[in-house]
Amino acid sequence: MFNLDEKIAIVTGANTGLGQGMALALARAGAKVAGIFRSDISETEEKMTACGVAPRNFLAVQVDLAAPDAPEQIFSAVKQQWNSVDIIVNNAGIIRRNDAVDYSEDDWDEVLDINLKKLFLLSRRAAKEFMAQGRGGKIINVASLLSYQGGVRVAAYTASKHGVEGLTKALANEWAGLGINVNGIAPGYMVTNNTQALREDPERYRAILERIPAGRWGTPADLGGAVVFLASAAGDYVHGFTIAVDGGWLGR
Repeated sequence: MFNLDEKIAIVTGANTGLGQGMALALARAGAKVAGIFRSDISETEEKMTACGVAPRNFLAVQVDLAAPDAPEQIFSAVKQQWNSVDIIVNNAGIIRRNDAVDYSEDDWDEVLDINLKKLFLLSRRAAKEFMAQGRGGKIINVASLLSYQGGVRVAAYTASKHGVEGLTKALANEWAGLGINVNGIAPGYMVTNNTQALREDPERYRAILERIPAGRWGTPADLGGAVVFLASAAGDYVHGFTIAVDGGWLGR
């Protein structure tokens, strides 16, 4: 039920952090993975080789998601390589930190564009592809603990991630009957570039760690089980739900 042999997966933001971890997990489960990146993806390529993934099963696609035609660039490249698509993981996202009273309109627009608008456009493009192929597909959106909480000094990020969680439900309502599963993953506090500022603040780091029942921050590898489950036949009857992978944070 968890076997992804011959499945074609797209993972945005696959060059580092959570995207890299999920791309590796999908590849280990048998999928051919297209890693979408804006900057250097050599580390992911090296890790794919190290874990035994054949070079022909990993495709690096450099696309700036801010580009208006980014979804078409991505799907054209993947279909040229493998002819079809079965799974998309909408992971790429950005964060801008500032007090709400000083938050710039440019920062707000940039965060909402990448984290929510482009996620919708990629989901829409994937759904059209799945409908044309006639065999369904999997859309997995990366939400956040801040899909449920307010956070501090991250107004745009919080708004975007609340939107991701709601949009996941809305799209599932429309597409579930077509065999298209739309679900989400809400990572907890993970050791990634996005949390570097928090981890470098001793007081914030300690306060966060003390609240995590698991007693540690998460790692990108911790998302592997959830993403493979949602991408595989094991998750065929799961629609419109966001799984928290948070060490117990939301249950505290």
